[in-house]
Amino acid sequence: MQFDRLKRREFIALLGSAVAWPLAARAQQAGKMWRIAFITHAHQSIYEVLFERLRELGYVEGQNIIIERRYAEGRAERFQEFAAEMVRLKADLIMTITTPAALAAKNATTMIPIVIPTAIDPVGTGLIASLAHPGGNITGGAILTGEMAAKRLELLKEVVPRLSRTAVLSNSANPANALAWEETQGAARALGVTLQSHEVQGPKDFEVAFARMCEEHPDALFVLDDALTQQSRKEIADFAMQKRLPSVFAIKDRVEAGGLMSYGFRYSEMMRRAASLVDKILRGAQPANLPMEQPTTFELVINLKTAKAIGLTVPPPLLSRADEVIE
Repeated sequence: MQFDRLKRREFIALLGSAVAWPLAARAQQAGKMWRIAFITHAHQSIYEVLFERLRELGYVEGQNIIIERRYAEGRAERFQEFAAEMVRLKADLIMTITTPAALAAKNATTMIPIVIPTAIDPVGTGLIASLAHPGGNITGGAILTGEMAAKRLELLKEVVPRLSRTAVLSNSANPANALAWEETQGAARALGVTLQSHEVQGPKDFEVAFARMCEEHPDALFVLDDALTQQSRKEIADFAMQKRLPSVFAIKDRVEAGGLMSYGFRYSEMMRRAASLVDKILRGAQPANLPMEQPTTFELVINLKTAKAIGLTVPPPLLSRADEVIE
């Protein structure tokens, strides 16, 4: 009987230690001031979802986290400078919103963890070894463009049945767009659509690209989305509306800015997932062992106001399939 009581006491003590351990671990981290780098082209309100999720996870600026924000304002060459600066500042983690910034960070450090929420084909661009086992110091979210490109062109074909020439706007300074362009070409061939490539590398290039589009008279505008085109989404949407061009994008906020429609992943979902990955890494997880996460939900958004403004009738069957219609 006395032996049983001793065993019970040992078990209770052990159980108490097991419960107390994570609490003790958190208490040990309570005094830590984490330094997080955040590198992208420009500030956008859409990124606030990420910071809101970090706050929900207990990371409050000025209390236990410092966020070093760096914006290249369309000058991709600055990413290398920012990455080197974060190494000197001994950042605990680097977050990047665009592939060129992630590549710059990868070149600058093999030790500091790097998280990129929406990497376009991260294996093809050399960011990681594989989606399941990234290896190295990078993880985040992976966006695979092939099927999405085909779907967006099909949507354009639905709203413009006689579609034959489509202008494609892309950031050529982003190596991820090279593969996206190839996959879009494959989808276009299958649909009998000719693509007209228009490349930009910074905010000043859009005016030239738009002028060339006017000379080529496309039937529609297809945008290969990344952080640069996201930064200029209003300018792109305004041009498309002025020239009465049906336009298709990957992300909802481009349609909210005046684009005709978008089909793709939910950006907010990927931002929230990225914040959770940051939390895991700061708690000790290794990026090499954290699989790149892929979108699980996709949405079709149509701006009916834009359709009316450019004199376009959206087929009712397409409207009925939309997850959201802006009126």
